[in-house]
Amino acid sequence: MVNLFEAKELTRYFDMGRNERVHAVENVSLDIAEKEIVGLVGESGSGKSTFGKTVLGLHDKTSGMVKYRGEKLPQKYRSADFQRLATKMQMIFQDPYSSLNPRMTVGELVAEGIRLHPQLSSADIKEKVALWLNRVGLQADHMSRFPHEFSGGQRQRIGIARALILEPEFVVCDEPISALDVSVQAQVINLLGELKESMGLTLLFIAHDLSMVRYVSDRMAVMYLGSLVEVGKADGVYFDPKHPYTEVLIGSNPEPDPNMERNRPSTAIQGEIPSPVNVPVGCRFANRCPKVMSVCRDITPLLIPLKDSDREVACHLYS
Repeated sequence: MVNLFEAKELTRYFDMGRNERVHAVENVSLDIAEKEIVGLVGESGSGKSTFGKTVLGLHDKTSGMVKYRGEKLPQKYRSADFQRLATKMQMIFQDPYSSLNPRMTVGELVAEGIRLHPQLSSADIKEKVALWLNRVGLQADHMSRFPHEFSGGQRQRIGIARALILEPEFVVCDEPISALDVSVQAQVINLLGELKESMGLTLLFIAHDLSMVRYVSDRMAVMYLGSLVEVGKADGVYFDPKHPYTEVLIGSNPEPDPNMERNRPSTAIQGEIPSPVNVPVGCRFANRCPKVMSVCRDITPLLIPLKDSDREVACHLYS
């Protein structure tokens, strides 16, 4: 398959002053094929959202590069870059409450992107907004309402319409269901699946819920403290994890059967996640890993392909 998107050793630091900086994303390399869905998972604070925003230029790149269809994208975006790439790359944000301007109507919010392209008349814009509202399960007469008049699930549908009305090829879904009720989550996932098939979308799907990511994704990438620790086919990573962090992360998923959940041994991850300001030498998971070795505390493992496998793992157990 042809790669639509490629990140090579992408790094994003945040300067805090006093010669301190947050290592939010460090040396992350990931490619996504055309019409593929890659799920990005990890604990809160692991750098998933920062990676997605840096990919789209919402954060400047500290180092590394991003390619889209072979074109190297700017290290720092200007207004012209955002306008040029808006029809190719978009983002669905996590919080449907804070991502929508409360002073704008739904019609203004959804039409905001296509108004940057003046070849459409006002009547054409209104017609297209109505079409997209219907497409995401809302009604055309919702255009005159404000975001506070809608539920969380409806607001997320507005966010989806706003992102996809420009008909992009690549969409970063930044935990689009984490703020929603469980029943609404399924509706939004099904909607994204339908739109992916009809539009031929390529998705980077960021989420906490590994079972949901496994359900929607072709491949899964596991991130810990700003670095990738395992990448492979979604079913393979979920049912046969290789990295100790992936094992405990999947083991923390609750069992559907309450009796089995009550009786199974605790699989909680021990210890505290290190500070992204003072990143430890060696493997970043060493202080919490049940399989830690002496080499883990001295040498940082590289993400390498496993022999006779499509899996990549950053662990000294396999080096």
